[in-house]
Amino acid sequence: MPLILLNKPHRVLSQFTTDGDKQTLADYVDTAAVYPAGRLDYDSEGLLLLTNDGRLQSAITDPKHRLAKRYLAQVEGVADSLALDRLIAGVRLKDGPAKAVSATLAEPPDWLWARQPPIRERKSVPDCWIELVITEGRNRQVRRMTASVGLPTLRLIRTHIGPWSVDDLSPGETRSIPVNDAWSEIRR
Repeated sequence: MPLILLNKPHRVLSQFTTDGDKQTLADYVDTAAVYPAGRLDYDSEGLLLLTNDGRLQSAITDPKHRLAKRYLAQVEGVADSLALDRLIAGVRLKDGPAKAVSATLAEPPDWLWARQPPIRERKSVPDCWIELVITEGRNRQVRRMTASVGLPTLRLIRTHIGPWSVDDLSPGETRSIPVNDAWSEIRR
């Protein structure tokens, strides 16, 4: 079974079983014989990897492997160097400390798709984009980190996991990679 790259749309559960009338992975992936290697929240978008190879899933998700996960976050407010430095130095969350490998200001990417529904926009409150790289993946970690420095996340897109990218996938689109090729890419 290959490694499946999915550009998970906004408001899709990272599971195959239904939960009321919410969309799930079953709406986008033809086989339920795979499992997500990590999760993306219902209200987050972007790259989600699926596999049935337990060792590969562990290599992708286990923090001891330190596989980088890159996110673009549209945040409420204007990120200054102090806030970005705090994200890198580490912030205290309820479940322990968390820090970014990097945190920088970013421009909205030219490949960015429209989100439905669009984020709320307030004329009196500016927003900006930041790019964060983390090697963990705790529940709503990036959202909680940005909120802890006074920058609530409005939109969150995971763009990369290790060597894989969402760049050429539209929301809901998948691409398969042979498992042997996936292992080769991790070992590089």
